Amino acid sequence: MSNNSTCIQPSRISSMALPIIYTFLCIVGLFGNSLSQWIFLMKITKKTSTHIYLAHLVTANLLVCSAMPFVGIYFLKGFQWEFRSARCRVVTFLGTLSMHVSMFVSLIILSWIAISRYATLMKKDSTQETTWCYEKIFYGRLLKKFRQPDFARKLCVYIWGVVLGIIIPVTIYYSAVEATEEENLCYNQQIELGGMVSQIAGLIGAAFIGFSFLVVLTSYYSFVSHLRKIRTCTSITEKDLIYRSVKRHLLVIQILLIVCFLPYSIFKPIFYVLNQKEDCQQLNYLIEIKNFLTCLASARSSTDPIIFLLLDKKFKKSLYNLFTKSDSPHIQPYG
Repeated sequence: MSNNSTCIQPSRISSMALPIIYTFLCIVGLFGNSLSQWIFLMKITKKTSTHIYLAHLVTANLLVCSAMPFVGIYFLKGFQWEFRSARCRVVTFLGTLSMHVSMFVSLIILSWIAISRYATLMKKDSTQETTWCYEKIFYGRLLKKFRQPDFARKLCVYIWGVVLGIIIPVTIYYSAVEATEEENLCYNQQIELGGMVSQIAGLIGAAFIGFSFLVVLTSYYSFVSHLRKIRTCTSITEKDLIYRSVKRHLLVIQILLIVCFLPYSIFKPIFYVLNQKEDCQQLNYLIEIKNFLTCLASARSSTDPIIFLLLDKKFKKSLYNLFTKSDSPHIQPYG
């Protein structure tokens, strides 16, 4: 047995808790996101750009939820399987591919939703006399496309194409070239750490998470600054509900990134730096932290339907009408 195989061993917590957590998240996520997708696709006749972004976000959520059983089985049985076995290769390949594709598609779409909501607000105020000329140009023209359904559809297709075009080759390269070191067990250092190319890709991905967070943070604080400015210039009593809704949406997206993605993004480069030391005990601790932070990032996909329900009254009303078999007209959540 190789030294790498004997150096790292899953703790009882990760081999027992992670499969249970992933199974629970899978069941909740598949049910909630399937129901949400049905509402977005079948109950909304006139789709806005936000509806389209949300439909693709739910698709990404369904993808990661469908990969959770593979990941759970890996933590449950990976230390018993042979590294070269077909089940080890299938589980690690599909789990890694689905998790990363879904994560980065979700990040991009969440950023676009934040920009779209902000652009919608600016559309309402760009015609005011108090609005500066550059604001009219930037918000009225450059961000106008984010509110167009046709542009949203094309943008989402491009997002999927770019993410798949980057992550699939990296995953295949790792499986075919980097994972060639002799290992006896499926749960091993080579799988958990990755090779040079996959580590570089991981660092780029961590940097992208930070960039997405900055996009949402900028949208939120630009909105707050704009709101503060117009409060001093004009009365916005009639628009208070709209402003509060947009502010709430941006704040929730920001919280999701902080709680679920930011810890993973911050820890990833720390993980790659510290694992250079030949200390098996430290390496096991680092891998345990990494795996739980990855689980936390994946959990966001299962909680999105709950966020939709708590955040938007119209989505809640649509769901209520669905279960009460109401004949009320179609409602547009996030409208």
